[in-house]
Amino acid sequence: MRFTHTCATAAAAVVLTLTGTTTAFGAASPAASSDATFLQTIHQANLAEIAAGKDAKTHANSACVKRVAAIIVRDHTALDAKGAAVAKAKDIAMAKEPSAAQNRQLDDLKPKDGTTAYDAAWLKMQSDGHQQALALIDKELSSGKDSQIQAAAKAARPVVAGHLKMVEGGVCRTPLESASPQR
Repeated sequence: MRFTHTCATAAAAVVLTLTGTTTAFGAASPAASSDATFLQTIHQANLAEIAAGKDAKTHANSACVKRVAAIIVRDHTALDAKGAAVAKAKDIAMAKEPSAAQNRQLDDLKPKDGTTAYDAAWLKMQSDGHQQALALIDKELSSGKDSQIQAAAKAARPVVAGHLKMVEGGVCRTPLESASPQR
């Protein structure tokens, strides 16, 4: 079934994205390599979320998905700007666009544009992606060494958790339905 393939592809792309290495983005100092890898990886995830949100604002079928997509674009743009500022201050190289795997994941949705199948696949992709992002954030919070990068992770956590509540299990919930603060 195409939907199952898309979900499996989406999950695989998220795992690939969230397990990136510093060599894919540029070298970091050995002491800060896990912190730098976190910042680079979460940046790449932000870029993918922004692209997916923009795509859904245009191609989703339901008003709920379009509303959630707009929130995701707004919030991940703000989170990414904060992370980029930390990266610049620490001279950590950052990717300029989503990875090839992330772009393929979004391309897999194209045949479903404007349909309820698009909405279902997009919501599932977002649910999986935000679960993975939370796991990555939690790992940084428990084992990261750089206080500025940990502060960025701590600030991002409630936003990402709020997004997950809006898409969890592939079900669309507007912010009022999810009962999560958006800022």
